[in-house]
Amino acid sequence: MKTKLKFLFLLPLFALSFLMSCQQEVVDVTPPAESEALVADSELTTLISSAAKMDGSKDNIIDKASCMSVELPVTVIANGVEITIDSEDDYQVIKTIFDEFEDDNDNLDIVFPITIILADHSEIVLEDRQALENLIAQCQDNNQPDDDIECIDFQYPISFSVYNTQFQVIDNITIENDRQLFMFIHRVKQGEVFASLDFPVTMVLSDGSTISVYNNLELQNTIEEAKNACDEDDDNDYHDTDFTLERLDALLVTCPWVVRDFNRNAVELSDKYREYLMIFNEDGVVKVRARNGEVYSGTWTTRLTDKGAMINLQLEGAEDFTLEWLVYDIEYGRIKLLAEGGNKIILAKNCDIVFDQTKTRIENYLKECFWRIERLRIAGTDKESDYIGTPLKFEDDGVVKLRVQGELVTGTWEVQDANLGFVLQIHLDGRPDLELEWLVAFLEPDLIKLESLTNSMIIRRYCPDGDNDINYINDVIISSDWQVALYQDGDVDKTSDYFMYTINFLESGAVAVTDPNNGLIDGSWLAYRNDGLFLGLNFGIEVPFQVLNHRWRIKEISQTRIELKDYSFTGEVERILVLEIK
Repeated sequence: MKTKLKFLFLLPLFALSFLMSCQQEVVDVTPPAESEALVADSELTTLISSAAKMDGSKDNIIDKASCMSVELPVTVIANGVEITIDSEDDYQVIKTIFDEFEDDNDNLDIVFPITIILADHSEIVLEDRQALENLIAQCQDNNQPDDDIECIDFQYPISFSVYNTQFQVIDNITIENDRQLFMFIHRVKQGEVFASLDFPVTMVLSDGSTISVYNNLELQNTIEEAKNACDEDDDNDYHDTDFTLERLDALLVTCPWVVRDFNRNAVELSDKYREYLMIFNEDGVVKVRARNGEVYSGTWTTRLTDKGAMINLQLEGAEDFTLEWLVYDIEYGRIKLLAEGGNKIILAKNCDIVFDQTKTRIENYLKECFWRIERLRIAGTDKESDYIGTPLKFEDDGVVKLRVQGELVTGTWEVQDANLGFVLQIHLDGRPDLELEWLVAFLEPDLIKLESLTNSMIIRRYCPDGDNDINYINDVIISSDWQVALYQDGDVDKTSDYFMYTINFLESGAVAVTDPNNGLIDGSWLAYRNDGLFLGLNFGIEVPFQVLNHRWRIKEISQTRIELKDYSFTGEVERILVLEIK
């Protein structure tokens, strides 16, 4: 978000009732300038609509039309073999049947009725082949230009501020996918609603890289520049070889690649190889770096065959990678490699990852800002809850500080060369869980993964100074005394447990709670961003506040009220904590 968080407006929006089923609560934002409101007939509104259109090219092997898609599951008969297509991966089954013989006539019959999804995300049921042919005739021909933009996408969720005719915010709408976005922008184009996009917004390019935009002009320019920057692959083949080897080679050498999935000889090895890094050099050298820092070197070559593009990997010491792999799929910064006999590698491009680690680079990263302990597992036991609200600061001259209840616990740190990589040594009295030699297993500018025998730790960079939202939250929290207005655990209201307690957040990162008898409970707090805005609370073992030790998602905040929620892994709200000024 570009502007500071301010007041929450929760008036019902009956005009947008069609979106009620897909809305989620969001952190409200300051109304932007009126110039940021979307204009019904503007170029930007048209571009957003085009980017949100349904891309129908993925299933062209079935319907041979890029302006629509067949809703799954669907049953087809490929060269006499009946197949039920349940997912996009099953399209390859059709292609495999078609590629079995080179001199036969490939034929595909669809079992009707079927449901067709059109470019505007509307649906229509077709009863027979003729109805399908009539619909196909309305599409552009093979590889002809169309209105949808496939080379750039929005990274969801995104949100819009919705206004009344006096340009006052009356609701905030969360959009989770292209269909919701297309429907919402359609109403904007019809003049039914007035809205503006809440910035910043992250856009995903066709190569998987991302770019953040901060206003309407940047968004329009970004979409304009990217809309024709890739091959939309709107032909009627599936996983075809119309890309050149030069294009494939150029993609491989752009950035490091992270192993996400790995099968060898039908044996699942993802746990062993996940987060291994690969880097392809232009001179034909490929390197694989294991999580423990060990690097394997070898060669890579590509060639084009009747089956498609192939990558030949030869790596000494990493024989599981050594094979000639079929380039099965390339999309959005991901490459899927297959080979006969149950072999598979899925690689994800990540230009932020540092492949060639150096002692100086690790030290410089660590000295940038604070670091939150996001995950800490010691001998199979999760310990990260002990470090909620207590960030680390790595300073010059080997000094490390842990902020606990507003006080700085001082220790030492050092990065050392190890046989297979680099080790981070931390010494902090009274903190045995951190007093280990941590191998630097994974390094990005904002995230470092550390390992030590049976232990693991993830630390994430925390830089509040340049974040307007965090600065606003901090200002609000420390400006007043607070009380628990609501604590609901599931269906049970436990607010009465906190009657007459006063909560005072200090600028130092300490939180002090005064009980009705003027006793004092000390704790730590930290507001931060991590795919959303969070407030970490840590009261130790002090009853009744110990149950509030958690990284709470901030859902609403104003000068007088803060609403926090705890979500389950399935997205269900498990607990609600509301603080109001006293």
